[in-house]
Amino acid sequence: MDLEHARTIAVEAAESAGALLSEGTRGALGVRAKGDAGDVVTDLDLASEKLLLERILTAYPSHSVIAEESGLVGAAGGEWTWLVDPLDGTNNVAIGLPTYVVGVALCHDGLPVLGVVHDPVSAQTWSAVRGQGAVSSCGTSYGVRLAPAYAPSPHGPLLAWTQGYDVTRADPAVRALKSTLELKARRVLQLWAPLLAWAMLARGDIDGFVGYRAGVVDLPAGALLAQEAGIEIRALDGGPFEERVSGPAEVRSFVAGHPQAMPELLALLR
Repeated sequence: MDLEHARTIAVEAAESAGALLSEGTRGALGVRAKGDAGDVVTDLDLASEKLLLERILTAYPSHSVIAEESGLVGAAGGEWTWLVDPLDGTNNVAIGLPTYVVGVALCHDGLPVLGVVHDPVSAQTWSAVRGQGAVSSCGTSYGVRLAPAYAPSPHGPLLAWTQGYDVTRADPAVRALKSTLELKARRVLQLWAPLLAWAMLARGDIDGFVGYRAGVVDLPAGALLAQEAGIEIRALDGGPFEERVSGPAEVRSFVAGHPQAMPELLALLR
């Protein structure tokens, strides 16, 4: 498997989907309810996902895909599985907030080996191949290495927060975690676009990222991007983070930050 070729396919697909989204947000969105927790889906989600599935499966017809709206396409438990988030930030788009990205990841036996995040608004793309670092590209400038510096603030860390779709606001663990973060952190961002938060962490725009039972589709691309930029990811109790995507939601809780910031972040969570 040529992962550099796969990266090219994924980047081109994500950027094409981004162009579709950028054009589509100027018109009627076709917003509909999704589930019973107040989430929504738009015609743009479906159009972007269709484009991504066609691009990926044309290039790799024997691979499986797990997509945000379509679910599993192909056989379960295959050696190579793509994860597709066609519009991470749908709720933002639905209220006219231009904060959204496209995410694509490739897993080998459940382990993420390729991640791509594209921001149509800023025209930036971030990508990573396991063991080869993370890079940013914008326009004709390619291959800028991501390696955020450790820059602690005396006022506390600037954090992002995410939680899975199936987690309720009344969940006692969520209430305790968010209360602690709001009390001890300088700011806590809830972007409704976790892949964008991962990119911000990989760039050094924020100091840490905390997730509780994160969604399986939008986690791998961002987590790999951050790890390859030098970010450390731990379980909330400080133990190892389970990188494989086949586990239950319970193992998709995490705290992420610069290795030098990790002691402070873990202490904050206590």
